[in-house]
Amino acid sequence: MPRNRRAQDREEKSAEIVAAAAALFADVGYERTSMARVARAADVTTTTIYWYFADKEALLVGVLDHLLGELVVGLESQAEQPPVDRLLWVVEQLKQRNKLVTTVHALAATSATVATWHDAFHALTDAMLADELRLLGVPEDQVPATTRLGVFAVEGLLVHDLPREEQRAVLELLSGRR
Repeated sequence: MPRNRRAQDREEKSAEIVAAAAALFADVGYERTSMARVARAADVTTTTIYWYFADKEALLVGVLDHLLGELVVGLESQAEQPPVDRLLWVVEQLKQRNKLVTTVHALAATSATVATWHDAFHALTDAMLADELRLLGVPEDQVPATTRLGVFAVEGLLVHDLPREEQRAVLELLSGRR
């Protein structure tokens, strides 16, 4: 049974629950992680989780938002790197969370909550990629199609385990550097 603890701020408690869920989703997968298991890992009751998250899908979105925040901060630390190196870094970060990437794509078809998050994620990443392409000098009329190709390339690199040199070659071709 969870022990009594000092009163915590809502954001702090939510962050603890999200951290426990993120670790479990990464280790055993979303499907095999019950809310009770998250509660045990976060040292709270299952009811407590429902005070913060409407359901397991909302908890998943909380985890995804947290990880996206970490990804954006990490990407900012890569700002001095060439665009292809930044993209390779993003691919590596997403590969480390491949179970969640797969889960999001599977649930987006049946869950409005996850589909909404997924659509917003794509809108954000599409905008970021389009900005990078503009900086590389891609003509404005080619930016939308090149952005779409970029998304396909990154998703393909997540699915196919290519050596880093081949990943770089794909991304250099996309960026017009080859």
